[in-house]
Amino acid sequence: MSMSGVIKNFPGQFSYKPEIQNKERLAKRPWHIVVGMGGSHLAADLLKVWNPRLPLFIHKNYGLPKVPDEILNNSLIIASSYSGNTEETLDAYEEAKKKDIPLAVLSIGGKLLKRAEKDGAPYIQMPDTGIQPRSALGFNIKALLALMGEENALEEISTLARTLQPDELEQNGKELAKNLYGFIPIIYASERNESIAYNWKIKFNETSKIPAFYNVFPELNHNEMTGFDIKPKTSKLSKNFFFILLSDEADHPKIQKRMAVLKKLYQARDLPVAEIKLSGRDVFHKIFSSLILADWATYYTAEGYGVEPEAIPMVEEFKRLVA
Repeated sequence: MSMSGVIKNFPGQFSYKPEIQNKERLAKRPWHIVVGMGGSHLAADLLKVWNPRLPLFIHKNYGLPKVPDEILNNSLIIASSYSGNTEETLDAYEEAKKKDIPLAVLSIGGKLLKRAEKDGAPYIQMPDTGIQPRSALGFNIKALLALMGEENALEEISTLARTLQPDELEQNGKELAKNLYGFIPIIYASERNESIAYNWKIKFNETSKIPAFYNVFPELNHNEMTGFDIKPKTSKLSKNFFFILLSDEADHPKIQKRMAVLKKLYQARDLPVAEIKLSGRDVFHKIFSSLILADWATYYTAEGYGVEPEAIPMVEEFKRLVA
């Protein structure tokens, strides 16, 4: 399926009904620790946007996170690897086994799923539709919610199958891609919406094959913005960037004010700025509407540069070299 087809068909992922194998062995714990790399932790990141108070840790490394034993010993470790062959996640799985910490697995197959089957660990085998992990967020977030026992959230997020409208966002994404052509995008958001900004960034990296960066308010007002206080000898550097501000009416009023003031400061220095207003019927709708817009923007950016939007050959090359 083409990348444009993947974007248009994305809402259908929310019709997916995950099935937990070895469900009788699924431990109920007050904490959840998701271990995953790349696109395999993005769903967990977005759940923290949906509910910042969620007792959820996200670990993006080898082994297990350095959290107090009281938390670690009262956690369900969810090993998430889309391919099932992610080195760091396999290592975390084995570490959890050694420490006798309850495990569950999310994957489409690979070594991780085989280990779960062999060990009798609870697992969900997500659909293998041939798409990249970053494009499978609907499958991933529903599977994750199922393992976490978040039944109300599962019901709520399933409505996105009929309420998300990728076609309505395509033209805005295409226009944004046209405006930022030739620039390096920097995405800014509130701290709560950090994971949305991060998703935008990696979509530019992986789909468009261009550098992209992100930061959050209010921290960036204390450091990063001063790097764009243009001086005669630094103007050539600053002029390479295009700023995307993800504004949200749900943000703290002081954060909204900071974003508005920064926009004026940057524009006064002739820096290109686009403000994207996050909106939706509910938090999940707001999150994924924004990410579909990002999909279109990065897809058309890739088209503008003549690069293939789906594959990530440099990641595959790197994996071969470190194997």
